Amino acid sequence: MADSMPPRVILALTVGVLSFAFAPILVRWANEAPGLTIAVWRTSTAALVMLPGLAYVHDEVRSFGWRDWGLILASGTALGAHFIAWIEALYYTSVASASVLATTSPVFVAVLGYLVLRERLAWPVVGGIVVAVGGAALMGLTDAGAVAFGAEAWWGNLLALSAALLVSIYLLIGRAIRQHVSWLAYLIPLYSVAALVTLLAAVGQGVPLVGYNPVVYACGIALALGPQVLGHSAFNVALQHVPAALIGMLALLEPVGASILAYVLFGEAPGEWSALGMVVVLAAVAFVVVYRSRSTAAHQKEATDTRRA
Repeated sequence: MADSMPPRVILALTVGVLSFAFAPILVRWANEAPGLTIAVWRTSTAALVMLPGLAYVHDEVRSFGWRDWGLILASGTALGAHFIAWIEALYYTSVASASVLATTSPVFVAVLGYLVLRERLAWPVVGGIVVAVGGAALMGLTDAGAVAFGAEAWWGNLLALSAALLVSIYLLIGRAIRQHVSWLAYLIPLYSVAALVTLLAAVGQGVPLVGYNPVVYACGIALALGPQVLGHSAFNVALQHVPAALIGMLALLEPVGASILAYVLFGEAPGEWSALGMVVVLAAVAFVVVYRSRSTAAHQKEATDTRRA
């Protein structure tokens, strides 16, 4: 597969995976500040960086109707809340656990697609969901008994799962609006809404945004420029050349890379049972990604063959 891909696509995939793997590490380095502070600096920087692009899609954005703006508002709110939940999770549980649980979004997408969009939920996918839940429960039980985080790990793991649910809502809404809106025209207002959500949350809770060590601001800006702008952009470039299933599988390398970095930099090593739970979750998510991708491809081929007939 790699031989058939242009070098720039391979580079884009590498940059994407590495940037995502470093995301929880940057949060750890900035943990002098509250999670909301980091979320504000991350989302605000990303929104400002993308804003000049408005000059290229100004006419398209102006043509948005009320339905488009409603979807963008809902999607941006879910994305902003996702960043808050995911960053806060890293204050209560390990990098490995937070990263693994946050990658369960394909499972949530499958469930939400069934509940909201009435999409068919095949029994193999149901089995994958059950296995993923079992692996997550094993991680939660093990993390709660760990010395480093103790009972607070439950809250951190719950926040990470909430982050996965929120990003799944964002993805489902994005899938609907991106059918008729360009990527940049969608992304600019989306990031602006996400930034506003985190800012309102910080102001509402009285969380100070300044007065910290410069490392905090550097990490917040790096989170915006790396995983949010560069990482997502890199994966979008790659999507033009490789199947979405491959992107989904590569995204599962994020918790692996993050866990290795956390062990090297902070000495965070998951216990044996927790590591087993992580493997179970990742395997279940990978199965759901591949199965749903193949099912979608088969349905599209069947539809194409029917039209030709």
